[in-house]
Amino acid sequence: MARPNVRQQLVEAGLDTMHLHGFNGCGVQDITTAAGVPKGSFYNHFESKDALAQFSLETYWERGAERRRILQDLSVEPVERLRRYFQSLSDYIRGNQYLYGCLIGNFSTELSAHNDTIRNQLRQLFKQWTLEVEACVREAMDSGSINPTLKVHDVAAFLVNSWEGAVLRSKVERDDTPLIAFLTVAFATIFND
Repeated sequence: MARPNVRQQLVEAGLDTMHLHGFNGCGVQDITTAAGVPKGSFYNHFESKDALAQFSLETYWERGAERRRILQDLSVEPVERLRRYFQSLSDYIRGNQYLYGCLIGNFSTELSAHNDTIRNQLRQLFKQWTLEVEACVREAMDSGSINPTLKVHDVAAFLVNSWEGAVLRSKVERDDTPLIAFLTVAFATIFND
């Protein structure tokens, strides 16, 4: 198997290190040490840790594409697709022993107050994520599986927002109780199945 290039090593190490320890909880030296490359090589590939953080967010979003495809599987009823999607996210969080949480949520709480570039990137990711959930929610609404007095966009935004809160709490509690509560309450109250 070919050895990854230095840039890719930095991306992988940066993504993992910032995801686990936070943006402010690690430095360039921590990232290059985790990558197994000299610190000086960092700046040959990224102008700053901020630039790596932006790229890491993009990479994290792209890696979630396979999970988001669940939302588009027309062979499955829309409410079941939503349930499977959020269950797969729960499984991901559980698989990381609740230590990592969601990089989008982590960076939102840590960086949005003082880094406008990353805050704007996060806004776009939340917008895209909500739109992808919204498409499936719309199908559920059209099939009569959601209270028709609710707005499709509001339901989708609520699911994403509530999910992020449950993930944050699961990091604190280091168990899946918040994730289970999210799934139970969201699907018992919003959907008519």
